Amino acid sequence: MSDKIIKIIDFGGQFSHLIARRIRDIGVVAELVAPENFVSDKNIGGIILSGGPRSVGETDSPQIPDSLEPILDDRSLPILGICYGHQLLASYFGGKLGKSHSREYGSTRIKIISQSDLFDTDEMITWMSHGDHVAELGDNFRVIASSETCPIVAMESDDKRVFGVQFHPEVTHTQNGFELLKHFVKDVCELNLSGWSMQNYSETLILDMKKQIGDNKVMLGVSGGVDSLVAALVLFKAIGDNLHLVFIDHGLLRKNEAKDVISYFTNDLHIKNFHFVDAQDTFLDKLKTIEDPELKRKIIGHTFIEVFEKKVTDLNKEFGYFKYLGQGTIYSDRVESGAVGIGAAKIKSHHNLTLPDDMELEVIEPLKELYKDEVRELGKILGAPEKWINRFPFPGPGLAVRILGDITREKIRILQNADKIFMDQIYYRSIDKMIWQAFAVLLPGNAVGVMGDSRAYGRIIALRAVQSKDGMTADFVNIPWDILGEISTKIINQLPEVTRVVYDISTKPPATIEFE
Repeated sequence: MSDKIIKIIDFGGQFSHLIARRIRDIGVVAELVAPENFVSDKNIGGIILSGGPRSVGETDSPQIPDSLEPILDDRSLPILGICYGHQLLASYFGGKLGKSHSREYGSTRIKIISQSDLFDTDEMITWMSHGDHVAELGDNFRVIASSETCPIVAMESDDKRVFGVQFHPEVTHTQNGFELLKHFVKDVCELNLSGWSMQNYSETLILDMKKQIGDNKVMLGVSGGVDSLVAALVLFKAIGDNLHLVFIDHGLLRKNEAKDVISYFTNDLHIKNFHFVDAQDTFLDKLKTIEDPELKRKIIGHTFIEVFEKKVTDLNKEFGYFKYLGQGTIYSDRVESGAVGIGAAKIKSHHNLTLPDDMELEVIEPLKELYKDEVRELGKILGAPEKWINRFPFPGPGLAVRILGDITREKIRILQNADKIFMDQIYYRSIDKMIWQAFAVLLPGNAVGVMGDSRAYGRIIALRAVQSKDGMTADFVNIPWDILGEISTKIINQLPEVTRVVYDISTKPPATIEFE
């Protein structure tokens, strides 16, 4: 059955695509489909119903698609429901749902109370995100796991063909979650693990890009970040010198970033068509007095395209017509922007996805189906140097979303220097391997301090360092206190404008990795 796939019906959950990602890691092809687009066919070896932001009993909430009902009724394929999907299955088979007195959100210990093909442990730490719960099961179903606040954490049908779990096995914070999915794919669905690989994916991706683009020219914006770098490598291998890179300095980059980016693409990668645009004044003038983070992102996104299109107009005269605008958008960007999933909730705009309606270029996004760690793996396969592939992620809007409140050149200077001190110490103390992303943030307002014998009233710097696998969930890093203390001392000593340094210990969710 190695040719069979897992079909994932997406009900708009923030982690829906992550389920497909985990199934790929197991070694089986997985496809995500909206409920109304689900069609049964002989290539399906099993079905997963994703989570979602709605309540099953709400008006107009997504329900079991008509095309799935025959499969559920005759048990012709194994089914696994996750979170919303779990509740949907329980309701379909005659169970009852209820509202929890206390919402379970985050880490929850569960106990396995009945033997099941899904579990090979007695208890495990899981990641919960729900307000509703399954209060009662229908006939021919039994409870296989529970928690202190949720008696029916997991269920299965007596014929062991339909399963449901309230938690999210696809996120890394669920212990043995990957093993649970593997049990479903291998033991329940009885699929052979065919060995899906990034190497094969990279070859297919390059061929797809070559076929889609043809002999047309692509303009790709690069920033020095991992995503735009790998997108550039994919497109360069697909279309060669028909790729033109544009590096726009919007004045919100890390310290010395512009110089480093120019040197890397021109001297190291030897990409022929590299174009630098200094647009600092344009961006910073438009951002004056703007405090709302969504408005910041939209201004940067629209200004980026405006500057881009002006550059394209100039280059059209020199090189001929450009058809495509390349972007380094990855899947987690699309999830947070509410660009995927049925009823997916929008968390924040991403400048790659905030485009004017009258934009003349067609967008092409070679990395849109990949997560950050997959992008890094792809970059290594394509030959990108380790020092660039393993850089900490940097948002497209740059320091604009790390300066809370309005943006000034002075605030940018302070944050660039604080961030540089933080990064230098991370690498000097060799703690970079335990960190997925790290950065400094300039908080709004001031805090009182004492500088010498005088009272000072200066800036507050927040430091953030997280552990993650794919950016969809994250824990703060337990940086030793002596290292944090040294970093704080260096920032305050070297930046007289700063009187206080704090460390962020929030997880994602409920927080996002970036502050804005």
